[in-house]
Amino acid sequence: MPEEQRLEEHMLSQEAERQISKQLDGAEKIDVDVQTDLLKMFQGQADGVSVAGQGLVMRGIRVQDIKLQTDNVAINPLSVLFGQIELNQPVNTSARVVLTEADINHALTSEFVRSKMPNFELNVDGEIVGLQPQEIQIHLIDGGKMAFTGKVLLTEKGKARTVGFTAQVCPRTEHKPIMLESFNCTQGEGISLEVVVALTQKVKELVNLPYLQFDDVVFRVKNMEVQKSSMTLLVDARVTQIPATEGNF
Repeated sequence: MPEEQRLEEHMLSQEAERQISKQLDGAEKIDVDVQTDLLKMFQGQADGVSVAGQGLVMRGIRVQDIKLQTDNVAINPLSVLFGQIELNQPVNTSARVVLTEADINHALTSEFVRSKMPNFELNVDGEIVGLQPQEIQIHLIDGGKMAFTGKVLLTEKGKARTVGFTAQVCPRTEHKPIMLESFNCTQGEGISLEVVVALTQKVKELVNLPYLQFDDVVFRVKNMEVQKSSMTLLVDARVTQIPATEGNF
């Protein structure tokens, strides 16, 4: 590869690192490699971008390790002059993400994550029953399984009460969906079988969606590998726009 091309790639990679770092609350290590050449650079194109990071933190969410690779990238060259990066077309991305149990549980207490937790409205024999998560903790255990403990606010026939629960789940793999192994109530009067069936059906609908969407990112989790105290996710994503540097993620 010509030396001048490597220099241009290095300059773009350094600028990309700087822009990404502005989005983060902290990072132990981050490396960005932009694959392009002189002509493509002036046309706002790159063959791909790879990112490797450790200890990345944003909005109270910490990622132990991430390796990410995009396909072809096309940006508006003029947008860079104004300190922003605007995509001319969506970018396909694949990522390997490692999360620790401690970091997941810390994230579950953050205001950002709590605001994104869904409130379920279940149709139980023609009656609407509400379930609102209050406290959730995850336990990554031996055998490649996940256990959950927590509390939900159950609203039924106009009355609200708190119910504690435990659950055990087999995570998604490339060959099988998420499977609920057990669900038990540990506090309160418990939940009727009809509500449990309706909740199970709702969760099944959510986990079987072909993709999920968060702001300008559409993604799906292909595989979840659970080890004691850590979890590795393989994720495919389609990014339609990059967050503004001075805006919110």
